[in-house]
Amino acid sequence: MAPPLLETCMETCHVACCANRTPNVVSWSRRGTVAFGTCNSVALYNPQERAVVALLNGHTGRVNAVRWIHRSDCGQERHLVSAGSDNRLIVWEAQNDTFIRSVECTGHTAPVSSVDGIYLHESQILVASSASDSTVRLWLCRGDTNAECLHTLSFGSGFMMDVSLALLPGSRVPIVACGGDDSRVHLYVLNHGKELQKALTLQGHEDWVRGLAWISMGGELLLASCSQDCLIRVWRLCAKSGTDGHSDDDPTIIRMKEDIFEVHWNDKSFKFAVSLETVLAGHENWVYGVHWHPPFYKDGELQQPLSLLSASMDKTMILWAPEEGSGVWVEQVRVGEVGGNTLGFFGCQMSPDGCMIMAHAFHGALHLWCKDQGDEGQWRPAVVISGHFNAVQDLSWDPEGEFILSVGSDQTTRLFTPWKKNDGKQLTWHEISRPQIHGYDMQCLAMVGRFQFVSGADEKVLRVFQAPRNFVENFANISGICRERLLMTGDAANLPEGASTPALGLSNKAVFQGDLVQKSSEGEDKFNRVSDQYQESYFHPLNMTEPPPEDHLLQNTLWPEVQKLYGHGFEMFCLAADRGGTLVASACKATKTEHASVLLWDTSSWRQVQALSYHTLTVTQMAFSPDSKFLLAVSRDRTWSLWKRNSPTSENSERFSLCAHTAKESAVHSRIIWSCDWSPDGAYFTTCSRDKKVIVWGRIEAEHCDVKPCSSILDVGDSATAVAFCPVFSSANSYLLAVGLESGRILLYKWTPGLMPASDWIFCGQTDGSQSHCLAVKRLRWRPRPGRAGHVHSCGVAQEKEKSGQTDSESSWAQLCSASADHSVKIFTINKQAL
Repeated sequence: MAPPLLETCMETCHVACCANRTPNVVSWSRRGTVAFGTCNSVALYNPQERAVVALLNGHTGRVNAVRWIHRSDCGQERHLVSAGSDNRLIVWEAQNDTFIRSVECTGHTAPVSSVDGIYLHESQILVASSASDSTVRLWLCRGDTNAECLHTLSFGSGFMMDVSLALLPGSRVPIVACGGDDSRVHLYVLNHGKELQKALTLQGHEDWVRGLAWISMGGELLLASCSQDCLIRVWRLCAKSGTDGHSDDDPTIIRMKEDIFEVHWNDKSFKFAVSLETVLAGHENWVYGVHWHPPFYKDGELQQPLSLLSASMDKTMILWAPEEGSGVWVEQVRVGEVGGNTLGFFGCQMSPDGCMIMAHAFHGALHLWCKDQGDEGQWRPAVVISGHFNAVQDLSWDPEGEFILSVGSDQTTRLFTPWKKNDGKQLTWHEISRPQIHGYDMQCLAMVGRFQFVSGADEKVLRVFQAPRNFVENFANISGICRERLLMTGDAANLPEGASTPALGLSNKAVFQGDLVQKSSEGEDKFNRVSDQYQESYFHPLNMTEPPPEDHLLQNTLWPEVQKLYGHGFEMFCLAADRGGTLVASACKATKTEHASVLLWDTSSWRQVQALSYHTLTVTQMAFSPDSKFLLAVSRDRTWSLWKRNSPTSENSERFSLCAHTAKESAVHSRIIWSCDWSPDGAYFTTCSRDKKVIVWGRIEAEHCDVKPCSSILDVGDSATAVAFCPVFSSANSYLLAVGLESGRILLYKWTPGLMPASDWIFCGQTDGSQSHCLAVKRLRWRPRPGRAGHVHSCGVAQEKEKSGQTDSESSWAQLCSASADHSVKIFTINKQAL
């Protein structure tokens, strides 16, 4: 097999992902990069560029905790530590603008839930970790060697929810704080570099301690602890000199109670006192995370603003600071999420300059707020990355190739499109609509027009959705496409404004202009009846010029459901639509022939027109040929079937009849066939299977259907889960295919018909370690037309001529979109010259 080609063969254009649903999984570096765990990977996200700049793949289980190891000079971090459900810690090191796996810490016997690290010396990193095995471990990492476990603290049947490390003032003695389910904060010091000694236990919280954070302030340490008792406690730790003890006897001085402990370092003895500084009450639910304002250098001096950020399950973040005059800690800013069927925040982070704050929510969504420079003290929501928080099962481009729809096991359908800012120089992909928020895990979808799709979930019903007017207008604003041209594509006059889901309902109900007028004119007599207190519609029309924040996505970007399709006996599994959008084929999970039928639906009436029976087990994927004359289905029973459309003048009253198939005995594939696709000219089709084989079949002609393998068997070395012909770079002499593997890699091959076996396949390239998914590729889809989405938009002929030079260069690009079980949607850009 040929070696990979140039690195430019496949460029990652966009990664849509979100944070894992654990408390300690987001960390903000001193240089502005946000690291967060997403499935089994660590994503590095640049909030300024609004893009994922790198993915670190190394864990084999979910990443539960991520921490940058901050430098004392506030310089750019060189190390990052992550911990996961694979019971491991990985220390990543920056080398030549990329992060490599430097050190691996193995020893925990259960998932690791929190982690922290500090530099002891330039080449030594001390890492603390807590895990579900009821232990806290201290690790010493030196250079490229394996980590040494210095000490293991066992807490019996208890669990430590968070750990935090710092260096005691005036010494290089590390102190570790542990907070757990015993409602206490435990302090340990590392004497003589090896001996771990219990210093103190801080009591006061009345429920589990969820978060801890140290800060160094003018020779003292402050420790913030947050708890499920809805309170935050700030503790002060300071060095105790020999003369301090005499003033304790003076009855005229009121002092907070101090707990004192002793530390030995470099043959000297140091005493330290810990006292309660303040208790912060303001949240109305469990407080999961606290984060101090990062230190920074100004005019050569280290500045440490005394400001604390907290995040809670009450859907709010609060910025706390002491008042200038009295020193009493008060709430400075409160931001949060309003409405939506969501829970609160798992954690919070603050940017290095303190002008941006971020929270990650229970459903993985990141929430970003920026300080408004014009209006002092005001914070506004900002655009941030978003994505599925569970496996992405299926996706599809719209017929014009201008947006992508995806469905996932997180029970949502999401729509991504490029956003071109006003200056037109920066183009980034964002989620601008969430057409469906369901009560069942989503499985499949098919586009049946520019703004209409059918989706299937773990239920027996198919649902049809149509875009509302508010979406079309906002899509035009964000993507830069002419609004009038978009509204011409359908019955624009009768489009609803939006949609909302009734309480306890699963169907998105259309909201029309009249409903909005009626709601606004109810005036003072709004609650005449008891039922009026519970409004049916939560939809508010938006005029968006930038991608919406999470709470708008949840409530104001739904699409109305226009039809339900009944007919299947079990949960839906796959869907396909013909190119004209006139027919939809659907299949459900099946263990018997009678349930494995493919049902055909006429989109003009949404009636079932035929049931195609051949397979004995679940049909895993289907595809209509480009000319819509054939329907191909592949199945768990290791066979494929090809159905031919009958001409209207034929005697056969059925629309499709079986014209070719493989039998179980003579089948080339020996395991489940996962995926299939047609060549752009409709002459060939390809299948791929768990048996690691990819095969091209044909030649398909309207007169006869004698279908045989046309290619040699391509062994891709791993279970092949997705395959797709490129419609752009193919010709009569050769075809470009993308193959997705169970390992997460995506391979590109060129297939030339008519050549000798084993020479008809040419390897063209593959995703590298950072580009690949970390779990199985579920679906691959090429953009249906050449060029990159968002790079050419116009309303008239004049503009087309102005941009003709750009259009010519765009024809040498193609875009490939992939969906994976690792919760991500990725868009790759391929240049024809690189192939």
